[in-house]
Parts: sequence; structure tokens; C-alpha cells
Amino acid sequence: MVWAMFASAQDKADVQRDHEFQLAVQLYDSQHYKEAIGRLEELERETPEDFQVQELLGTSYAATSLELKALVHLQLAIRLNPQSGVAHTNLATTLSRLGRSRVAGDEFLKAYELEPDSYATNHNLGEFYVAAGKLTDGRSFLKRAQQLKPTAYGNGYDLALADLITGQLDDGRQTVQALLQEKDTGELHNLLAQIDERERNFVSAANEYEIAAHMDPTEDNLFDWGGELLMHRTYEPAIEVFRAGSQRYPHSPRMLIGLGVALYARGLYEDAIKSLLAAADLDPTDERCYLFLAKEYQSSPAQADEVILRFKRYAQLEPNNAMAQYYYAMSLWKGRQVNPSSLRTTKIKLLLERSIALDESIAESHMQLGNMFSEQHQYKQSIPEYIRALQLDADLPEAHYRLGTDYVHMGQKDRARFEFATYQKLRAKHQSDSDKEGDMLQQFVYSSKATSKVEGNAAEH
Repeated sequence: MVWAMFASAQDKADVQRDHEFQLAVQLYDSQHYKEAIGRLEELERETPEDFQVQELLGTSYAATSLELKALVHLQLAIRLNPQSGVAHTNLATTLSRLGRSRVAGDEFLKAYELEPDSYATNHNLGEFYVAAGKLTDGRSFLKRAQQLKPTAYGNGYDLALADLITGQLDDGRQTVQALLQEKDTGELHNLLAQIDERERNFVSAANEYEIAAHMDPTEDNLFDWGGELLMHRTYEPAIEVFRAGSQRYPHSPRMLIGLGVALYARGLYEDAIKSLLAAADLDPTDERCYLFLAKEYQSSPAQADEVILRFKRYAQLEPNNAMAQYYYAMSLWKGRQVNPSSLRTTKIKLLLERSIALDESIAESHMQLGNMFSEQHQYKQSIPEYIRALQLDADLPEAHYRLGTDYVHMGQKDRARFEFATYQKLRAKHQSDSDKEGDMLQQFVYSSKATSKVEGNAAEH
């Protein structure tokens, strides 16, 4: 009789513990993690050897960013049940967040070995490898996960992105098109546009970027559309897109830079410089802005003082940036046409010398310092600067011409003839200004696109 009563009480206690555990599961699933932790901690005190309690408690701690606490319970859960692929996956995810990548990788592999045909283990191992920069390995697991679950949007997107990065463009296109049948989104059209772009299907790429921007007018989608138009010199539509983008995202420097570049290409110099100045004020350390501002502001001399102020600020904010010092020097040099002074000449020389001291490998800094010495008839100082500039970049027509001119002044006619002949050859084969502009536009657009990342997702329960 006593035994029966004890057994009955034990059964009631087990039922109550199971009820409490199910309540904790419901709280976890509804993202009430702290409440779930409270119930699970009580259960752990009663049944410290319960695998399910330890595993869910560890996962709940991880969900509240208490990774060190999570680690203790997840490691105990694995000791209690080493054959659980889910437990190894959750431990791996926590280790990864703690920066212990090597051990995390081992745990992801253990989960895969236990459950090789599980979507979750393939997906998580694929994401881990991609995040670690092992794209080829990651892609194979993401591909297997997609085969196991063809409608998995997040895995499919990351697989297509990995295909794009590794050059598997046909596979990437097929994956995107399959996902579009399940879920038509702007980011998929943007990804399809990137694939088109890599395949040099520029008209199709522009169309896909436009669709993405209309479906989901995020800053990235609008910039990508405007950037595609800009690279292929469809300037009027690019102006419209960047203008709309800068109105929608008034704190985006790249939108204003894109607008400034497109306006300049259409000959709207005053508006172009205003747009670039506004971009510089939004982010005074954004080097992309100064690259175009340095090229364009001579076309609007009325704004020279405003431009020089921005370059001065940039140089002050970035005292160890060689290009910042170079840009400031050149803005002052160009400004001398409006306001010549010996004080400004001294300042320019000091800035160029500082640029070289910070980074001796910038050929243009040597060439411009050579120009300054040459202008002052100091040929013994200018010639070594030109020679050094050409050692760093032999494809500088101006440096060859200037060096030849200084050799004439020094009576070294044979050397002068050689430099003039080299100058003529380079001018004959050198890129046109249009080609240079195209290269600059491409560099700006590609460098300004948001870096796409395949981010690891939380382990699936």
C-alpha cells in the first residue's frame, strides 16, 4: 500500500515536471526567454541529469546573449546525450559566437556525421564554412540542404550568393529563378541583376535592378539601380534615380556622390559640386567623395573656397592619410589660379612632402612635388622626384614630358629626347579621358555597393 502511494506520488511529480517543461518550451517558442529560463532553472535543480532540460536551458541562455552560461549547459547536454545532432549544432553556434571557430567547426561536423541527411545540419555547416571564407566547402553543404528542402528561402538565397561569388552563375540563376516561383522579392531581383552583370547582360541587369528598386526601395536597391545606369553612362535616368534616392535617404553620402557624378557628366557643374560638398559634410572622412571632388571642382571656380575648406577638414581629420594630404595640397594648388600667394606655395610643398612621408609609393605625390620644384626652376630637386614617380608608375605621360623639359633646362638633350619620345608613345596608346572616367565610375559603384554577406543563421530546433 505504501509503495503504491509512493509510486502514485512519483507519477504525479513526473507529470508536473513534464507540464512545467512543456510550459518552458512554449515560452521559448514565443520568445519569452527569461520566463523560460526561470522555469528551466527550477526544473534543473530537481533533475540535473535531464538532457532536455539542460539542452533547452543552454539554448535559452544563448537566445539572451548569455553565451558563457549557455556553454556550460550545452556541454552537459552533450555529455548526457552525445548522439543528439541538435545539441552539437546548438553548442557549435554558441562557440562560434564566442569566437571559438575551430571548436565550433568540429561540433558542426559532429552534428553532420550524426544526421547527414538533415536539412538543418547541412544548412548550418554550409553557413559556417561560408562565414569562415571557405566558400567552395560551404556551397556544397548549402546545395545539399537546398536539395533536401527546395523551398528554403534563406538557404537558397545564400546558396545563390555563394554561386555568384564563386562564379557558378548558371547554378545561381537557376536557384534564384526557383525561389522566385515561391516568393517574389526585391532582394532576389537584385541578386539576379548581379548575376546578369557578371555575365555582362547589362540591359537585363538594369531591368532587374529597377524591378528590385520598385518592389523594395531600400537604399541598396536604389543605389544599385542608379549605379548600373551611371556605369553605362545613361546619365539622365541615373540623375533621376540618385535624386529620388537622396530625397528618400537624405543621410546617404553615396547617393549624393552618385548624383554629383551624374550631374557632372551632364555638364551641370555647379549642381554637381554642391551635391559632392553635401556628401562631404555628411561623412567628412569618406574618401570616395574627395576622389571626384578633386577631379571636378575646377569646372566651378566660384565654389573653390568651399571645396578647399572641405579638403582642409579632411586632411585635419585624417592626419595620417597620405591621400588626404595630397588632395588638400592639390586643392590649394588649383586654388592658386584664383588666389596666388607665396604662403600658399609653401603650404602646398609641405603637404606634398607629408603625403610622401606617410606613403612613399604614391607616384602622383612625387610628380606634383616635382612640378612644384620645376615651377621654381629648382631642376636638381624636380628631376629626382620625376624619376621616382616613374619608377612607381612608368605609365605617367605628364611625368615623362615634365622630366624631358627639365632635362632640356639642364642641357641633357639626349635624355630629354628619350623622355619626349616615351611621352609621345604613351599619349598614342594611353587611355582616353572617357575610358578613365569609365574606370572611375566603375570603381566608385562597385566599392559603394553594400558588401553582401552570407550570415550564419541560428541553429534550428
